[in-house]
Amino acid sequence: MNWYRSLYWRIALGVVGFLAAMLIVQAVLFVWAVSQSGRSLPGQSPGRLAQTVALDLASVLERDPRVDLARYVHDQYAQYTHPFFVMLADGTVITSGSSTIEDPLRDMARMTLLRWAERPPGRRGERPDGPRFERPFPGGPDAFDGTGRGGPPPGGFFGRSGGERFARPSPIMVGGKLAGVVVVPPQAPFGFLLGRFAPMLALVAAGVLIVGTVLTSVMIFGPARRRLRSLETAARKLGAGDLSARAPDRGGDEIAAVASAFNAMANDLSARAEALAESDRVRRQLLADVSHELTTPVTAMRGYLETLTMPELTLDEATRGRYLTIISDETNRLERLIGELLDLARLEGGGGSLQVERVPIADLFDRVVARHERATQSAGVTMQMSIAPGAEHVAGDRDRLEQALQNLAANAIRYAPRDSALRLSARPVDGGVALAVEDEGAEGIAAEHLPHIFDRFYKADASRVGVKGGSGLGLSIVKAIVERHGGRISVTSRPSRTVFEMVLPERTLG
Repeated sequence: MNWYRSLYWRIALGVVGFLAAMLIVQAVLFVWAVSQSGRSLPGQSPGRLAQTVALDLASVLERDPRVDLARYVHDQYAQYTHPFFVMLADGTVITSGSSTIEDPLRDMARMTLLRWAERPPGRRGERPDGPRFERPFPGGPDAFDGTGRGGPPPGGFFGRSGGERFARPSPIMVGGKLAGVVVVPPQAPFGFLLGRFAPMLALVAAGVLIVGTVLTSVMIFGPARRRLRSLETAARKLGAGDLSARAPDRGGDEIAAVASAFNAMANDLSARAEALAESDRVRRQLLADVSHELTTPVTAMRGYLETLTMPELTLDEATRGRYLTIISDETNRLERLIGELLDLARLEGGGGSLQVERVPIADLFDRVVARHERATQSAGVTMQMSIAPGAEHVAGDRDRLEQALQNLAANAIRYAPRDSALRLSARPVDGGVALAVEDEGAEGIAAEHLPHIFDRFYKADASRVGVKGGSGLGLSIVKAIVERHGGRISVTSRPSRTVFEMVLPERTLG
């Protein structure tokens, strides 16, 4: 990626550019404020500065009348932040800076020299500090406008400073003669101050810009860059298949919010991947279980059919009849298994509709007892029924509810010991009715089997002493029927007591 496309560089250049612009604006405002406030000469007034310069120049001319006054003024006063100019008696103008002198101010200095020249010879030796010099123009110093009509000159007396006070010329007296005048405007021009302060302001601005850039990079962009780089690394790892990759989400800023969203997405993807892996495992296990369950009867049928079709083998009628009976039983078992698989698939897939009606629970229990009468007599088990007040009816599909109770009863009879009782009960619960099937199996169901008891093809025969087990689909079908009704099923077991309980709501899902 090109550097100018980097977000870090764009932000950094924007911040540095903004900081530089703010420094420039502040510098210009500072110079403008100084020029407007007249504070370029802290500690003394413009008049006092003019007197000081005039006395200094007079002393220099007295010592050496041929001195290069322009060089002297430049060498001695070039560093001053307030400008002035000197007009000599011969009309030569010397400035302390490069600012342009306004014509009114130049005329004022020239007229002061002319008035001195017009004085009587007997008075020329006097110091020109009387009223004539201080008020050389009509209206007085505070009303001077360069034309004698009154008012300060527009734009000021020096440059465009916009002066508000009169600039009094200070005489340069050498040997009793006026050698020139010094004029100091009350305010320094903006351009003059900008030129004087520019190097210092530029140096300060460069230092502030460099320090600010370094501090910004270290304190702002550095941590943000490291955190974004960590987020990028985590994203690349996740894209490469590392589902454990997470981004640091410390702090409460926008980067932390993005990292939290990324981690939430990674957690969701990880959960989905685990669910897919589990689903694939269950699918493979289901295929293996179905194959095994279907292969067992098919293998038995094939073996007996091959035996019956062997021409060299002579079988008596009793043996032949027994073989045909086994083939018929295995056929029925295969048909029942396929029917249960299809039934379970329809229930879990939402296929088929429930015919919801008001079903008397006593009718359901009577049909279960009648259906398993011979099985209970053969197993030596008695069946008991109890219906608590308020639980006489339930809303649901009659046939499906009967199927669920038949499967639970068949499962209980299979494991109930001889001379024990199997109980069918109904009781009201909050929001519905609970139907329970209880047996007195000696061993009960081991705790490690309880979480898987409703899984397809799961058999816990080893934990309960009993007769031949079923297909392993009966309890799965019961769970599917109950959940289609919007209810729930649970099992509790301990030695000599195992209870399967279905809780059906008053209003079912259609």
